[in-house]
Amino acid sequence: MEENKYTIKDYKMGQPRWCPGCGDHGFLSSLHRAMVDLNVPPHEIAVISGIGCSSRLPYYMHTYAMHTIHGRAVAVATGVKVANPKLTVWQVSGDGDGLAIGGNHFIHAMRRNIDINMILLNNRIYGLTKGQYSPTSARGFVSKSSPFGTVEDPFRPAELCFGARGHFFARCVAVEIAATMDVLKAAAKHKGASVVEVLQNCVIFNNGIFDRLATKDARAKNALYLEQGKPMLFGENKEFGLQQDGFGLKVVKLGENGITEKDILVHDATCLDNTLHTKLALMEGPDFPVALGVIRDVEAPTYDAAVEQQIEDVKAKKKYHNFNELLLTNDTWEVK
Repeated sequence: MEENKYTIKDYKMGQPRWCPGCGDHGFLSSLHRAMVDLNVPPHEIAVISGIGCSSRLPYYMHTYAMHTIHGRAVAVATGVKVANPKLTVWQVSGDGDGLAIGGNHFIHAMRRNIDINMILLNNRIYGLTKGQYSPTSARGFVSKSSPFGTVEDPFRPAELCFGARGHFFARCVAVEIAATMDVLKAAAKHKGASVVEVLQNCVIFNNGIFDRLATKDARAKNALYLEQGKPMLFGENKEFGLQQDGFGLKVVKLGENGITEKDILVHDATCLDNTLHTKLALMEGPDFPVALGVIRDVEAPTYDAAVEQQIEDVKAKKKYHNFNELLLTNDTWEVK
């Protein structure tokens, strides 16, 4: 039987209602296109969200979808996956929904390694509730809820993911469709909890927060696109690279001090030790690039598969497999 080939129309529904220029538009387009390439039937997909601007996304998916409550999208997505392991589950949250009230669910999904694709749309602000600082807002950030600047340090999503034993982490920029599609497809193919941090702009309440990566020219200078098995080179002409520097990293320039491409670190997302993955994901400051692409991708047992197997193992040991068999398992009496 010939396999169905789905088109973008098979996954699209409705008219998106986000502010013009919002990063959610670009991400939605990337998700639709990635689904076309993955070719999973729409009726075998569930998209789950919480509350927030980004959480409107399920309305624009012609799949099974649930718009749930604040911070509980991961819990609902976990239940969906365990109840029906055959479904491909996409869970979508913003940085407020996913890491504030939903932070506990986030880390436990990592720890359990439930096979869901967790999308974190990070604009470092609460948009729907009109501009309060979020768990990813920087120290000193001025907002409606911090008029004199925040006095706390932010969560760094990769650090949180790896600290909770996460096995897959990737990062992309919402306006870069092709690169976003690549990491979404990699996340979908990974068996286990996958986290994709999507850096995006909020034109109303946090405009320009990712100006360093907002344009193609800016990304050429400031982004390090990680590719499995390839040296970590960046710059407009790939003239810079990363080297190990004690327990840290340093930026070097090819050609200086005899440095060649052979001296540059090679990316291995499959390494069990997450030390280098963590350092790559947390690079910041004007002297370092921002790591984009699949940073970590390691296989491990999944929660949903383990639960399913456990149920089958227990059933195999039981004398009964349904309610009628249960009634006939022990002694019976006939009342006349």
